[in-house]
Parts: sequence; structure tokens; C-alpha cells
Amino acid sequence: MEYLMIVLKLIVGLSILNVWLVRSKKSTSWRGGDANNIEEEFKAYGLPVWFMWVVGSIKVVLALLLLISIYYSQFEAIAAYGIAILMLGAVSMHIKIGDPLKKSFPAFTFLVISLVIALL
Repeated sequence: MEYLMIVLKLIVGLSILNVWLVRSKKSTSWRGGDANNIEEEFKAYGLPVWFMWVVGSIKVVLALLLLISIYYSQFEAIAAYGIAILMLGAVSMHIKIGDPLKKSFPAFTFLVISLVIALL
């Protein structure tokens, strides 16, 4: 079970870092609305650009804490629950603007995995 938790933490943590630090200016099929990057995505949701920076910073910090929790378990709950809350917000934004359900798939998946990490 310990190795499964490590794998789940790596998947979620590295994926979030990838989205926010590597692919933030790139188009993907998961972006909300017709957005080609994260800034356009937040605009599609009706959110201000400053909020993108706040959410992005929090997600990066929580992703790093989740990775750190592989060695220091005291960070596990705050990181996993924090990511779950943010992913719930992401799924809500996709629903708000009427995106097809498939666009919510990554956020929903990370929401579920984060809850598994937090609860097990």
C-alpha cells in the first residue's frame, strides 16, 4: 500500500507541476472553453488574471508538499485535501461554462486520487 501511495502522489504532484510550470502556455484538449493557455482558460471561466496567479501558486505549493510528503508524512493531509478542494473548483468551473464532461476528466481524476491519498 505504501508504494501505491507514493505512485499516486507522484502522479498528482508531477502532473500539477507539469500543467502549471511546463505547459501553462500550451494548448491542450482539457482547457476550459476555447482557451489555448491557462490565462485564456481563467478568462473563459470569468475569473480575473490575478486569481490565476493565486490559484497557480497555491497549486504549485500543494503539489510540492504532496511530493515532500513521500518523506515527511505530516504534509500529506494538507496537500491532499488542498488539491482536492482546488480540483473540485476546477470541475465546477468546467460545469459553469458548459464544457463537455471529458474536459473535466483530469481535474475529477486528481480530485478522486487526492481524496484517496488523504483518506487512506
